[in-house]
Amino acid sequence: MAKNKNLIYTAISLVVFIVLAFLYSTPVFTGKQLFQHDIVQYRGGAKELLDYRANTGSETYWSDSMFGGMPTYQMGSQFKGDIIKKIDSNLNFLPRPVNYLFLLFAGFFLLGMVVVRNWKYALLGATFFGLSTYFYIIIAAGHNGKVNTIEYFAPLLAGILLVYIRKSYIWGFIVTTLFMGLQIAANHPQMTYYLFIALGFLFLSELIRAIQKKTPMKHFLISSGIIAAACIIGVGMNSQRIMANAEYVKETVRGKQILDNDTHTSGKSGMDKESMLMWSYGRLETLNLFIPRLMGGGSQEPEAKDIMNKAQGLVEANVHSQAEYDRISKGFGSVTYWGDQPGTSGPAYQGAIVCFLALLGFFFAWKKYRYWILGASIITILLAWGSNFMPLSDFFIDFVPMYNKFRAPSSILVIVELLFPLIAIIGLYRFFTDEKLTEEYKKKILTYVSGGTLGFLLILLLFGKSLLGFYTENEKLYLPPFLLDFLVDERFKLFRVDAIKAFIYVAIAAAVLFLTLKQKLSQNIALIIIGAVSLFDLWTVNKRYLNDDNYVDKVFAENPFQTESSDLLVEKVQANPSLGSIVSSVQVNKTLETISEKDKTHYRIFNNILGTFSETNTSYFKSSIGGYHAVKLRRYDDVINEYFQVMDSVKLPNVLNLLNAKYWVVGGPEQPQAMPNPKANGNAWFVSDLKFVNSPNQEIKSIGVIDSKKTAVIASSDKEYFNNKPVQADPTAFINLTEYQPNELEFKSESKTPQLAVFSEIYYPHGWKMFVDDKEVPYIKADYLLRAVHVPAGKHNIRMVFEPEVIETGKWISLLCFGLFIALSGFGIYWMNKNKKKELLLEQKS
Repeated sequence: MAKNKNLIYTAISLVVFIVLAFLYSTPVFTGKQLFQHDIVQYRGGAKELLDYRANTGSETYWSDSMFGGMPTYQMGSQFKGDIIKKIDSNLNFLPRPVNYLFLLFAGFFLLGMVVVRNWKYALLGATFFGLSTYFYIIIAAGHNGKVNTIEYFAPLLAGILLVYIRKSYIWGFIVTTLFMGLQIAANHPQMTYYLFIALGFLFLSELIRAIQKKTPMKHFLISSGIIAAACIIGVGMNSQRIMANAEYVKETVRGKQILDNDTHTSGKSGMDKESMLMWSYGRLETLNLFIPRLMGGGSQEPEAKDIMNKAQGLVEANVHSQAEYDRISKGFGSVTYWGDQPGTSGPAYQGAIVCFLALLGFFFAWKKYRYWILGASIITILLAWGSNFMPLSDFFIDFVPMYNKFRAPSSILVIVELLFPLIAIIGLYRFFTDEKLTEEYKKKILTYVSGGTLGFLLILLLFGKSLLGFYTENEKLYLPPFLLDFLVDERFKLFRVDAIKAFIYVAIAAAVLFLTLKQKLSQNIALIIIGAVSLFDLWTVNKRYLNDDNYVDKVFAENPFQTESSDLLVEKVQANPSLGSIVSSVQVNKTLETISEKDKTHYRIFNNILGTFSETNTSYFKSSIGGYHAVKLRRYDDVINEYFQVMDSVKLPNVLNLLNAKYWVVGGPEQPQAMPNPKANGNAWFVSDLKFVNSPNQEIKSIGVIDSKKTAVIASSDKEYFNNKPVQADPTAFINLTEYQPNELEFKSESKTPQLAVFSEIYYPHGWKMFVDDKEVPYIKADYLLRAVHVPAGKHNIRMVFEPEVIETGKWISLLCFGLFIALSGFGIYWMNKNKKKELLLEQKS
């Protein structure tokens, strides 16, 4: 009977989650879709991949759409036999973002049921976790892979706790394997990596408990073995994805450095520290887990426009010289964010009540949870500080494997956003139900924690201006006193509103807990009040960052690269400022469309209007010199830093010619101009002059000054390639592209002498095969980042095909691991049922 009741309550809870998710996302009822910056960029960058899939029914793992060409592993590529990804797609069946919110709620509900085995607390914890503000900020930005990965945090932890704590080996194995597989399939390794830092504390906690004989060592060893096997199989089900990305990442900005300079050391792996730690959380800023606008919230809060208008009025009334204007402009940043990060979309707000209950939880929760959650929370907060706590950051960067592959340490706070709701509901559950906690102890802890928390808030409200400052050092240096004082006052108002709210919310929660101690309120009423207040708190804060303005008509969400300005579009933009970026780029898009329609050949466009390396409008219409992607190939990124950051009027055109930039788009957004570049090298060309250099630094420096149509820069390490392969000039020789697909190119060549063919195709040492007259031949790197092959005299057919072996190998490993998972799960369930039947027979006999 109890089991049936639990099933009924679980079903009701799931319905509640669906209702909450839809209520938060009401525009989906009218067919509107989220307009997400990163998804807009994805649609442009992945256009060639998506078109190829639609036209051929197969997959290309290389695309020329961005940065001269790169693998599509991080651009939404699909893999045959990828069963675990299909399961992920089926779980995300609801419209976006309803799917994300539902799975965030439901996943934590499973964790709550494992930990406290009470649906009420599981339901409450699910709202604590599922309404964490950071999730809504990243959904609004379009970080879908990140939130998709976070969806599976809680259920993966639930599976591990089923094994370690509940000693449910079979179900624990099944849940852990499944959600480990789904976690990896969501394809955000950084989030998974951070989760496993926290799980390391759980492992240490269980090891210490076994050593202290609080749990049998045999159980610890069996459990650890089961969890290890589950994780290995879960990872194995994603072998294609992992093997392809592991191969790819070595050649990207996350892999080894190639150049030696002030910021790079050749051979050193990972990103440079400055790039890694740019988005580091301020030490004091961490308190915005508790007060959302402690540092103003986000760089663009709803009140920013009004504050900026008032500030401009003050400047116009008080500033009378250009020198003063220039000085003020140096000090002005965001009026609604004054934290340590370069900028932010919003705070990692966890909820005043959740943080308060988490503090109580560290006193009330079972010790088997308390210490590892505390340790994991502390280490992740310290790591989130990044450059503001260099001793720890340096240690992790230098000694902890893989840590230096990831940027933006502030995002590690997702672990706190998982663990605070967990410790909160454990503490709350024990507070209400565990008779081992005396009333005296509960009253004492509640008094100290609530008194300390409320006292802390009062101090901030009374003395916040002097304690928090409400200005940056840059503002203090450049802004005149009248303007700085105005900003401080306006910012303090923003802070004060949220601090007062936090005070009220904590006071309500504390009062409810005191009243239950005095038996003035029942447990159920107390949970309802706490849940309702917390829901209201998080819901209203989240609506600042993900609200109806983030939704647009389906036509604009699915085709954000409009080429015609219409009255309807202007009307829609007036109603929704989110569409402003669509209107502002209409003329540029039209220019790009015109170029691609008039010239159907294969080439690249250099767009110098929209921000070459922060847009994919160009990629939507044609192959681009630029693009938008966090994991660029290292060699291409080196060329960007060497030539495009400086914009040398002689060297840059030489590099653009090398990259076959046949058209340049220049001017402004309103009147863009398409400039043909007749000096572009074309898709391929013959050279007979070879310049051998001894270092990558010499290679990259040379390509800006040589005549690349006649000379190729070759690394001295490739000298042996030319043994018995002479090259000789022939002014009548030619080589032309005859067939183009992103993963297969075909050329026809004719020459009276042997030549070196250089292709305006990015060098990537894995997967590309070169054929001359259907015979596979070796090829080399030329001009730092291009492919080249020796071609004998005569007429030849040259073909290059991208066929990465890791895809096929990974497919069979993936299928094998999924089959193993099904077989072991089936056997485990059979064994479990068999034992249950034996137990029933023994009970009947007795």
